Amino acid sequence: MWSSRVVALAVLAPVLAGCAINPATGQRQLMLVSESQEIQMGQQSDPAVIAQYGLYADEGLQTYIAGLGARLAARSERPDLPWTFRLVDDPVINAFALPGGFIYITRGILAYFNSEAELASVMGHEIGHVTARHSAQQMSQQQLAQVGLIAGVVFLPEDWSSLMLNVGGAGLQLLFLKFSRDDESQADDLGMRYMVRADYDAREMPGVYAMLNRVSSAGGGDRMPQWLSTHPDPLNREQRMLQHLDTLGQNGTVVNRDAYLRRLDGLVYGVNPREGFFRETVFLHPDLRFRVDFPTGWKTANYKAGVVAASPDEHARMQLTLADGATADAAARAFAAQEGIQAGASRPATSHGLRTVALNFAAATEQTQLRGLATFIEYGGNVYQLLGYTAEADWAGYQGAFTAAHASFQELTDPAALRVQPLKLSIVPLDAAMTLQRFHQRYPSQVSLDEVARLNGVDPAATLARGTLVKRVVGGPLP
Repeated sequence: MWSSRVVALAVLAPVLAGCAINPATGQRQLMLVSESQEIQMGQQSDPAVIAQYGLYADEGLQTYIAGLGARLAARSERPDLPWTFRLVDDPVINAFALPGGFIYITRGILAYFNSEAELASVMGHEIGHVTARHSAQQMSQQQLAQVGLIAGVVFLPEDWSSLMLNVGGAGLQLLFLKFSRDDESQADDLGMRYMVRADYDAREMPGVYAMLNRVSSAGGGDRMPQWLSTHPDPLNREQRMLQHLDTLGQNGTVVNRDAYLRRLDGLVYGVNPREGFFRETVFLHPDLRFRVDFPTGWKTANYKAGVVAASPDEHARMQLTLADGATADAAARAFAAQEGIQAGASRPATSHGLRTVALNFAAATEQTQLRGLATFIEYGGNVYQLLGYTAEADWAGYQGAFTAAHASFQELTDPAALRVQPLKLSIVPLDAAMTLQRFHQRYPSQVSLDEVARLNGVDPAATLARGTLVKRVVGGPLP
């Protein structure tokens, strides 16, 4: 009896020592992750996020996002964190946070907001996840259960989570932890609290969930709200926040609709084809002026860190990234020197007038033995790395596809592909009252009337007053 109590106390001691008062809620909670560890995790992971998504190349918007975030964070319960706010170059409707105060807003979600107060509501929500220490609490619970931190690699669909090799790294594992509904509701409440403290009109917050619901219901490919993967049920949350407003007891007054919309003039909308696009399974990159033909029928995707492809049965995979090394020979040596790689002899060659070095390799995973082909190509001042790999038992069936795809890398000369341009938002002040349909006729967009309505947060049959600032989508030519 005595010995069993000693064991029980020994097990319970770390839990009792790990209980802390949540700075945002005042509640006692299990916490095995210190604030300094939170900050360290965020600082270590931030470069991986930037490498994966890229920062949107607009200094004015970056400064604006950073300033707005700083004002909100200063009203939080953890104002002394090293808060960092970034606008990332991703067309997906999304916002997310890392522990320690690193907040990211995508240009995709920026396009659908129609006031600064709407943007403030989402930034406040993400700040709330940090101040309430939701990620740290989840990691504490997982440590206690000896499960460890397990999260999907954010830049790939869940069933492709193991597709990329050496891209992104462990830092991205901190993103998109699946918060509970209680955590989400708490972050909503905290976001509204910080909005009001910063004098923003919290009545704008439910409109964000209405927008997410409209876009979700309509579909929209790359503009589908990825926020919904971790922030579910926007319609239910819209109703909840409307009810919460009635009991708030105070509110701010700042909306800043027109000033916000003017900042969006020229914002890239949707996928930027200058950074590469697919014609079926042919990948073309206008800015870097190359093309690669992936096998017909394979699933493909283009990300900041590289291009990925998977066979229909997902037994074989390929990826295209920039390589380490100033020459193809140096890149091949660096690849072969990696721990766990058994590389064959290098085979220098010339393909489409470009110097290449290829080698076969093998690597062991926990599940199986892999075999693959690595090709390094010198072109345009860069060295590109093409990898193709599969289970050793399937190598004979895919070797030819890997070889053909790698040999297809060549200069892009198609004039139509080289002149593609991204779509952009244009902000138009109305010189007279008119319906949105009339606006769409007078100021045509490269997207449908329904999408123009979603971007402006109005019904397609709405009538707009004189002086209203209205978004349209211009640009091209498209791929």
